[in-house]
Amino acid sequence: MLIGKPPAIPSSEITPKATYLNRRNFLAGAAIAGAAAVTGVAFHDLADLVAPALTAHANAKIDGLQKSGFSTTEKETPYKDVTNYNNFYEFSTDKYEPAGLAKNFKTRPWTVTIDGLVKKKQVLDVDAIIKMAAPEERIYRHRCVEGWSIVVPWVGFSLSELIKRADPLPKAKFVEFTTLYDPKQMPGQRTSVLKWPYVEGLRMDEAMHPLALLCFGLYGEVLPNQDGAPLRIVLPWKYGFKSAKSIVRIRFTGDQPMNTWQQSAPGEYGFYSNVNPNVDHPRWSQAKERRLGEFLKRPTLMFNGYDQVASLYSGMDLKKNF
Repeated sequence: MLIGKPPAIPSSEITPKATYLNRRNFLAGAAIAGAAAVTGVAFHDLADLVAPALTAHANAKIDGLQKSGFSTTEKETPYKDVTNYNNFYEFSTDKYEPAGLAKNFKTRPWTVTIDGLVKKKQVLDVDAIIKMAAPEERIYRHRCVEGWSIVVPWVGFSLSELIKRADPLPKAKFVEFTTLYDPKQMPGQRTSVLKWPYVEGLRMDEAMHPLALLCFGLYGEVLPNQDGAPLRIVLPWKYGFKSAKSIVRIRFTGDQPMNTWQQSAPGEYGFYSNVNPNVDHPRWSQAKERRLGEFLKRPTLMFNGYDQVASLYSGMDLKKNF
């Protein structure tokens, strides 16, 4: 979903343009110039737990949001930037096109299959998942491999809430996420830029960490199509491509999944993909980043500044396990 191997992304796509097309309504001005299926017993009883019903309508407000203590106090990236500059290869490798191409993307009806090494195999309606826990607003830093970053008030709840209810077997060591495959709706899937459908994976302890967010909204509204509707993952300490979008399957496995970017370019994208300024991408440095809407670069922080996850990788060689 984020980044690509040559010739998928020309250099002009890696950095924001000096003057953006009006129809794309993105960043204005020269400040950015030069910047870079097994059905089981469904969780019907969860519907009464708390969260208000959400609709699939764009800009629909989400009521009853709780403020999360995990949030950063950094300045938020403007809504128009986050919703008009998107890495979503299922629609396009161009960062400005997904907003338009995903405009009529249908996110209802939508189900998510929960299977693999788990006691409660399920096919759940997305709205039943959304109602599992009260929605939280978490303002997270989000870092892209290409050298740009954003600060977004995501809406969701800890991924661990879903995992605990699915009740994984002791043999389950990893969680695999699969994106919808629908070339009729997703024109990018008509190309061979990646192997479809898109697949991502996490180690179980990563998926259970409280920072890992199951996301269905941003800026207090239902998640826009171009940002991964109706359901995505947000992992603030990892590069953005680890955050699977438009999820239709969550599979528990004892073996490390082969994620899409690792399969596509194993020398460039590893399984872990933690933000690490000391590990350069073969085609660019990761030592600094540019926040969308800003001109000056800033140093990239280890784990994107989320030191809470450091213990997950104790004793690991993070240059080898990149």
